[in-house]
Amino acid sequence: MIDAHIHLEQYDPVLLEKMLPELPVQGVESVIAVSMNLDSCIRTQKLARKYPKLVKPAYGFHPEQPLPTASGLAALLDFIERHAGDIAAVGEIGLPYYSRAEALERGEAFELEPYIRLLDTLLGLAARLGKPVVLHAVYEDALTACDLLDKHGIKEAHFHWFKGPEEAVTRMIERGYHISFTPDILYEPEIQALARRYPSKLVMAETDGPWPFEGPFAGQPTHPAMIRDVAAAWGALHGYSAAQAEAMLTANTARFYRF
Repeated sequence: MIDAHIHLEQYDPVLLEKMLPELPVQGVESVIAVSMNLDSCIRTQKLARKYPKLVKPAYGFHPEQPLPTASGLAALLDFIERHAGDIAAVGEIGLPYYSRAEALERGEAFELEPYIRLLDTLLGLAARLGKPVVLHAVYEDALTACDLLDKHGIKEAHFHWFKGPEEAVTRMIERGYHISFTPDILYEPEIQALARRYPSKLVMAETDGPWPFEGPFAGQPTHPAMIRDVAAAWGALHGYSAAQAEAMLTANTARFYRF
């Protein structure tokens, strides 16, 4: 299988040295390694060069952090453009739902517009480069992301670990956007309901590692092989065997990321 979304460069380097060579025997063909910012992109690039068959890099700027400086953004855009031939996608990019919610809960002001402008800029770059995009855009933010995707004419959009209103789900399905499910599909009713609703041809499996999970995964470090548990759980919701589900989700991921 293919882990459609993982923050590989955030793992302990010693753990990676052991984990990555073992992935093929654990049923993981490759991973889409997303990035957080320029430094993260550089670390992801090093991993991709060391493990070219296993690690497919994506470069971007994660929205759940302070905005980059003007010079920092220029350097990031230049880096992505110079290495566009090596990347599977532009990502992770999106809008800061969680940090905004936390700020508002503390009674602090939060200015969203600069993040929308940043996403607009990154989507414009992806459109110009002809690359798919990996989106962190949940709940009402998904509708804003959809507006910007329409603006730039981007058809290849992957909303990772998505949750959102019916209006967004309907629009995403109409546009043919992909989503991916994490190990929480095993124990979250909201995610299971979305998995039943979303078209099978537009679904992938991810871990978002090293983010930890609960339920049967409580206390375990997040490992790319957990996508096989995701596939089995997704397949059970649709009446597919684990092997059938793995094959379907893998084919979807390979097609989306142009393997």
